[in-house]
Formats: sequence, C-alpha cells, structure tokens
Amino acid sequence: MIRVLLADDEAMVRAGVRAILASGGESEVVAEAGDGREAVELARAHRPDVALLDIRMPRLDGLAAAREIVRTVPGTAVAMLTTFSEQSYVAQALTGGATGFLLKSGDPYELMAGVRAVAEGAAFLSPKVARYVVEELGRGGGRLAREEHARARVARLSPREREVLGLVGAGLSNPEIAARLHLVEGTVKAYVSAVLDRLEVRNRVQAAIVAYEAGLVETDA
Repeated sequence: MIRVLLADDEAMVRAGVRAILASGGESEVVAEAGDGREAVELARAHRPDVALLDIRMPRLDGLAAAREIVRTVPGTAVAMLTTFSEQSYVAQALTGGATGFLLKSGDPYELMAGVRAVAEGAAFLSPKVARYVVEELGRGGGRLAREEHARARVARLSPREREVLGLVGAGLSNPEIAARLHLVEGTVKAYVSAVLDRLEVRNRVQAAIVAYEAGLVETDA
C-alpha cells in the first residue's frame, strides 16, 4: 500500500480525496493535516510515501510546506493538489521539489495514477498542467526557439536514452519503463540518471518538460 499524508484546510475535500484513494485499493491515507505546519510535522512523524498538499493553507502554505518536507523528509515524494485557477503556482511548486501537480477538478483515476506515479519516483503533471507549463515556458524566448533548443539537447542522447526520456515525459515510473522496454529496473535507473546528466536538469519533471518541448510526448489538444 502507498502511504499518503493528505493536507488541506477543508475537511470535505480531505474526505473526498481519502474516499477516492481508498476506492483504488492501492493507497491509504495514514495522516491528515489542516494546515501546512501540521503537514510538515506529520510528514516527519509518519514518513509517508507521498505528501499530497493543497497550496492555500493557514499557518504555512503548501508551497513552503513542500519545500520543508523535501528538505527534511527526503524519502517522501510531494505532489500538489489544487485548483486550475492557481496554475501560476506550478513553477514555484516544481522548483520547490514537488514531482506531481494534480487538479481537484481532475478525474478520480488521474488522482490515483498521480499518487502512484510520484510514489514510484516518476513525475506526474495533470495533462492540463503539462500543457500550461509548456506554453508558459514557450513564451520566454518564443516557442520555436525553445523547441529547437530542446531538440538540440535531445540530440545529445543515444536512441535508447531518447526512448527512455519520452517515457519519462509520459509519466511512466522506472518499473513501467522497464516493462515497456524489456529491461531490468536497475538498467532503467542508470539510463534515467544518464539522461538527467546529459540534459543538465535536476529532476524528472524538468526532463519531462524537455521531452514535451522536443516533441517526444504528445499532449491532448
């Protein structure tokens, strides 16, 4: 079972998320917090696999709580659960170490898949969030320029490394990539590490963004 810490200042939201995760049969909420400070304390006490955090919370907001959990509880993956109106916080959340960004308005199966993905060490962005991230980044120096730069970076990779990068961009975990490519998981981990080094990115989320910009991953219109 995937052990989840759930933090949201609305009890009804926590109840709904808890019910959705329980219905999937692979996750259980081991602790609940009503504010960011309590979330950090419970993460340290329970060491969950995943901390699922709302952004707007009293005492300490979700972004600050995410940074603190990443810093002090390195074994816990962090995913943000929020509304699409707060999309401007995506970059801050990802910079702070979150590897998932899920929408409260998303499909329940998307929530379960996101929790599973980040628990397995993968990155997971809601499809709407993924499109927003790519579009926003594209505005910086022009979409075509960024896409060309991404393709140039990807050109440094071997064919197998490009294949692995595309699957990372699609949100697959190491075990899923191993099964897809008929490799052992240790080999996949080595490929992922090599890809991060060659692309000069810090984590799988940043690698996934490069994959999107280079055209290795398709997004829904």
